[in-house]
Amino acid sequence: MAAVRKYFMAPDPGRVRLRVSLRAVLGIALAVALAEMLGLSLVASITAGLAALLALFTVADPTVRRQAVTTALLPTVGFPVLALATLLHDVPLARDAAWLLVVFAGVYARRWGPRGHALGIFAFMQFFVTQFLHALPAQLPELYAAVALALLVVGAVRFGAWCIERRVPPPTAPAPLPGSGLARATTRQAVQATAACAIALAAGQMISHERWYWAVGTAWWIFVNTASRGETLVRGFRRVLGTVAGIAAGLLIAVPLGGAAGPTALLVAVCVFGIFYTAPLSYSWMMFFVTVMAGLLYGLLGVLHPGLLLLRFQETAVGAIGAAIGVALLPVTTHAATNAWIERAVTCVHTCTTAAARRLAGDPAADPARHAQELELLLGRVRLSLAPLVHPLSPLRARKARARRVLALLDDCAREIRGLTVVAADPDASHDARLAAAAWRVEAAVRALVPQARPAGAVAAEADGVPQHHPGAETALGHLHGLEQALVDLAAPLRTSPRAPLVPAA
Repeated sequence: MAAVRKYFMAPDPGRVRLRVSLRAVLGIALAVALAEMLGLSLVASITAGLAALLALFTVADPTVRRQAVTTALLPTVGFPVLALATLLHDVPLARDAAWLLVVFAGVYARRWGPRGHALGIFAFMQFFVTQFLHALPAQLPELYAAVALALLVVGAVRFGAWCIERRVPPPTAPAPLPGSGLARATTRQAVQATAACAIALAAGQMISHERWYWAVGTAWWIFVNTASRGETLVRGFRRVLGTVAGIAAGLLIAVPLGGAAGPTALLVAVCVFGIFYTAPLSYSWMMFFVTVMAGLLYGLLGVLHPGLLLLRFQETAVGAIGAAIGVALLPVTTHAATNAWIERAVTCVHTCTTAAARRLAGDPAADPARHAQELELLLGRVRLSLAPLVHPLSPLRARKARARRVLALLDDCAREIRGLTVVAADPDASHDARLAAAAWRVEAAVRALVPQARPAGAVAAEADGVPQHHPGAETALGHLHGLEQALVDLAAPLRTSPRAPLVPAA
C-alpha cells in the first residue's frame, strides 16, 4: 500500500498529470465509440483505440503547433508499415526481416528529436498491432479508416476541446548526447535494439509460433528513453516486475470477466488512466497497467485463458534477456553516460545563475525561468542514468553512496535555482554589488567541475554604479551561496575514483 500511495499521491503541480490522464481516457474512448458507431469490426475498433493511445502518449514536441504537425504525420509512417505487416503476414522470413528494418529505422529516427522519436514508436507499434490482432490484407482498408478516425479524434480533443499544453507549455526535452557515427547514441542504440529484437524474435518463436511478438515488443520498449547499459538492464528488470504483477491481476480480474463488454471497457479505461498517470513516475506501474489492459483485450477477442498469461510472462522474460544481450554490443557504460548528463546539468546551473544575475541587474531579456525548466529535465535524465547505481539490488556499495551523494547535491542546486528564479522574477528586487562577486564564485565552482563551461563575465561589469547593498538581494545572495557550496561539494564524488569509499561531507 505504501508503494501505491507513493505514486498515486505524488505531487502533481497544476494537476497536469491528472488532466493529461483524463484527457487520454476521453480521447481513446471517443475514438473507440465512433469506430463502433460506424460499424467497424472489433479488430478495427481496437486498432483505433491503440492508435489514439499511441498518438497521445508518444507525441511530445515542445509547442502545440509542432505537436499537431507530428500527429498529422503519423499516418505517413503508420500506413506503409500496416500494409507491409499485413501483406507479409504469411511470409515469416520476409515479415521478420521487414520488422527488424522497422526497428532499426525507428530507433535511428530518434536523432531528429521528439518528432523522430514519436514517428519511430508509431511505426514499430503498427507492426506490433498487426501481429497482436492477426490482421490480414483484406482488413487493410478498415484498419486505415480506424487509424485515420482515431487521429482525427485525438486532434480534436488534444488541440481543440482540451488543449492543456496551450496553458502549460511543456519544456523542451534535453537533446541526446552528442557524437557521430557509432559514437552517436541513436546510431549505437539502433544497432543494439535491432540485435536485441532479432534475438527476442528467434527465441520468442521457439516458445510460441502465435504470440512470439510479445518478446519483440518487450525488447523494443526496454530501449526507449535509455542511454546506457545500466539504464537498459534496470528498465528490463522493472518491465518484468510490472508484467508479473499485471499477470497476477489479470488472473484475478480479466480471466473471470470472460470478455464481458461493459465491465471490460470500464476496466480498460481505468488501465488507460493508470498508464498515463504513472508513466512519468514508475515504469513498473505503467507496465502493470499495460499488462492488465492486454489481458482485457485478449478477453474481448475471446482468446484469454490462464495459459496465455503464463505465455505472456515467458515472452516478456525472453525479450528482457534479448535486450540484455543486445546492450552488450557497442555498450555505453553507466559511468560515461552519467558523467555526460551531470556535466550538462552543472553547465545549466551556471546558465541559470548568469541569467538570474543579469535579470537582477536590470536586463529584462534575461529569463532564468526557462533555464530552470531545462535544469529539471536534465536532472530527470541524471536520475535515470544513476538509477542502476542507486537500485536496492546494486552490490556496488561505494558507487551507490557516491551516486546518492551526487543526486542529493544536484537536488540542492535545483532548489537554490528555483529560489533564485523566484527572486529574479520579483520586480522590486534589484542588483547589489555583492551579487556579482557571488556569481563569480559560482562560475569558478562550475568551471572546476566543467572546464569548458562558458564564462559569464558580463555580470561583474553590470555591478558598477549600483548600490553596494540592497535588501532585495539578500535572498538572492543566500541562494547563490547555497549553489556555490553544493557545487564545491560535488567535486568530491565526481573527481575521485568511483570505487573509493566516499568521505562524508563535513
